[in-house]
Amino acid sequence: MNRRRRALLLGAALAVPVLVATLVLDHDTVPDRPATATRPAVAELDRVPWEGGPAYYEAFPAAAAAGWTDPGFFPIGVWFEAVTSQRDVDLDRAAGLNTYFELTTSSDPALIRENGMFALPSAQLPGYGEETVGWVLTDEVDLWAHEGDAPWTGNSPGQGQICVPESALCGYTVLDTLRKRLPPDDGRLRYANFGFGMSFFIEDDLAARFLDYTDASSLDVYWYTDEGMCGLSSTPENVCRFAASYGSTMDRIRKLDGMNGERQPIYAFVEVGLPFEKFDTRIQPAELAGAVMNSLIHEARGIIYFNHNFGGDCISQHVLRGPCGAEIRPAVTEVNRRITELAPVLNTRSFRHEFAPGMDTMLKRHDGSYYVFAMVGRGTPAGTHTLRLPAGLDARRAEVLFEDRAVEIVDGTLTDAFDAEHTYHIYRVAPG
Repeated sequence: MNRRRRALLLGAALAVPVLVATLVLDHDTVPDRPATATRPAVAELDRVPWEGGPAYYEAFPAAAAAGWTDPGFFPIGVWFEAVTSQRDVDLDRAAGLNTYFELTTSSDPALIRENGMFALPSAQLPGYGEETVGWVLTDEVDLWAHEGDAPWTGNSPGQGQICVPESALCGYTVLDTLRKRLPPDDGRLRYANFGFGMSFFIEDDLAARFLDYTDASSLDVYWYTDEGMCGLSSTPENVCRFAASYGSTMDRIRKLDGMNGERQPIYAFVEVGLPFEKFDTRIQPAELAGAVMNSLIHEARGIIYFNHNFGGDCISQHVLRGPCGAEIRPAVTEVNRRITELAPVLNTRSFRHEFAPGMDTMLKRHDGSYYVFAMVGRGTPAGTHTLRLPAGLDARRAEVLFEDRAVEIVDGTLTDAFDAEHTYHIYRVAPG
């Protein structure tokens, strides 16, 4: 049974019937529903569960010393890069990146440090120092070692037998072993990324145990580019490749993270190119921006870009630095610019408020203004939608950030067009 399950999990293109935690609805049958008539006062709204925002990093002296406790800092990273020249760093900084999640062993930590950037590698690179704010434990252990505490051989995928016996499951052992190999009490975060095994196949209590070994984590599901994911997750095609699906991934791991009553920062994972050798569907610039923004709406505390092309006619390990990323790089750069500008807002604790059924929204307050982030949710058609503001947000207009326009607020509501499933708007409401 264990061998069969392992084969199942590693076959990403197989269509396997599973239960999905998020309810998805038929796009063609969802009416344009009015916002609820009840307007709770903003002062009475509950807050979303959170880990503490930037203050979380105070428990990790290396991250705190690097400035991660600053409300003006928001982690924006790239997965598994090589940093060997000043040109590498210049290109990455120009794209709005500030952190490297995993590095090649050829990378130079001094270059990262001298340019005010940060790293979470898996190896203790020669000359590492204050730029290294954490460590990568491993990647997608839920897919190759699975949910168990059997003995581990020390092998990684492709190196031979993983667990002892071969049919056993040993993912918890892998994480525990790798964590214990790191320098003790060095003030650095322990981070791991997980895969779709945690999303769809592993029972909640078992999936949540993976997060007992991490101080920060992420979960990758490439909804736009994995052509087998709709079938694998039993998600209807007409709502599967949506920006809102990236938010559902955030919801899944945040649910697991909160099961033990403790929380850690959860980062979003978004692809910039072609992550699969056998598929040729590319993520489009507007889709990427929508995936990032929907992840933020669902409480991502950082963004990580998967920066490799394994398919298509432009193979690259450095998509954002070269010609393979010519089309997507401007979108990455612009959304990163917006995130950086909004960092003091994003680093506040969100309010709970339903602006309209079927919409994905987030409400925050900073410096006396309220910020409303809005997109259509899974199963909600694009088009014109009305958002009902909480009572107390008394203003005549809402500024639409980054769009050089404003919308009128009438009887506590604002109405706007959401032209596509990936369209997002950010409104600033200044009461008074």
